[in-house]
Amino acid sequence: MKTFEFQHPTSKTRMTKHYPEHRQAEDLAAQLLDLAARAGAERAEVYHSQALSRPVFFEANRLKQLEISESEGTALRIWRSGCPGLAVAYGQVDLQALVEKAIALSHLTTPETPEMVEGETHIFPDLGEEMAVEELVKLGRDAIAHLRERYPEVLCGAELECERETTTLINSRGLYCQYTDITLSCFLGAEWVRGEDFLGIYESQEIRGQLNLVPMVRSMLTRLDWAARNTKSLSGRIPILFTNNAAPLLWETVSEALSGKLIAEGASPWTERQDESVIADCLTLRQKPTEGPYSCPFDDEGTLTQSFALIEGGKMKQAYCDRATGRLLGIPSTGNGFRPSLGRYPTPELINLAIDPGRGSLENLIASIDRGILVDRVLGDGADISGDFSVNIDLGYRIENGAIVGRVKDTMVAGNVYTALKQVIALGGDAVWNSACYTPSILVSGLSVVGGS
Repeated sequence: MKTFEFQHPTSKTRMTKHYPEHRQAEDLAAQLLDLAARAGAERAEVYHSQALSRPVFFEANRLKQLEISESEGTALRIWRSGCPGLAVAYGQVDLQALVEKAIALSHLTTPETPEMVEGETHIFPDLGEEMAVEELVKLGRDAIAHLRERYPEVLCGAELECERETTTLINSRGLYCQYTDITLSCFLGAEWVRGEDFLGIYESQEIRGQLNLVPMVRSMLTRLDWAARNTKSLSGRIPILFTNNAAPLLWETVSEALSGKLIAEGASPWTERQDESVIADCLTLRQKPTEGPYSCPFDDEGTLTQSFALIEGGKMKQAYCDRATGRLLGIPSTGNGFRPSLGRYPTPELINLAIDPGRGSLENLIASIDRGILVDRVLGDGADISGDFSVNIDLGYRIENGAIVGRVKDTMVAGNVYTALKQVIALGGDAVWNSACYTPSILVSGLSVVGGS
């Protein structure tokens, strides 16, 4: 009976620590690969994820609870007679049962080309720094105290978390990839009830390194100041200023349009638009997988991630793809094959979209507007691949003569993402990481607004 040879990392690999879970993942993978070979699989891979988080919760201005959360998942993918089978287990793994399930599923699928990186070992230094629970508690208390110092009537809540996750990918062709990422996150909210009027101001931060809540508190206080009074909204086609909180509404659609999968299927509006202008020439979009809170050294197929320009000076330069999509397009994988979940196959997914910022602060952009709306948060789904969207403004403000004059309510903004991004008036220099998107504020013209009283 054939077996796969499993090799532990060589002395050339790079690592700063070796947690017990690293060795556990290696041993588990070796056993699964061996069992899969004995069961008739020609090729196999094991994807293992183990996470430990310590969230801290505040509610109604007070510390509510501390938690410890652990999770572990293992995915085995095999090819038997060219037919794939994928099985998943959470927590403790019954190795034989997992292999049998993957083999059984392979009898229900059709043959395909195995997408597998061969013979490389990449074990990376830990990404990020841990923060003690006591520090998270202090940060939360101090932030809430500063908010209530100016606005004692608001009710504040927060969630701060330090999460460590180890990802391991090992296959029967000699691939061994592993890294541990440590992410710090904070969600901070202030809710203000004034009679029948409810106002919610929310900020979030995800980072490698050390949390800094001072900019979050400062931003929230500014927005509370702006919302001191409500004002009548505007209607018609007017300039819209999307803050770096709201701008991802636009970039999510752009990210989808740049997917190599949609381009290969002819479903993207930018199919066959290579090196052509697709948005305003002041816009440059890049993938930066080594920066930000979601930095990632390799994708879920074992291909190293890479930095590259997606759109440069408004011209489309590069789509992103996994191995299967790259084969269809006749190009190598860009290292963008990620699993939407453990139980699904890798598919093209952008990592760390970064928009080159412009100049000036948010205040500078506001000062440049004679009459318009600032959108800080929206309700509802964004645009689909067509680019059309119509969303309610959850938090927005009216601008008159270069100044915020009050908060607007019951207001809707509609338009088309691709059209809007050809009508960019200005980009701010205030780019921040908003989840996996590094974006500045952006001022566009020509969107339709329907405003309430």
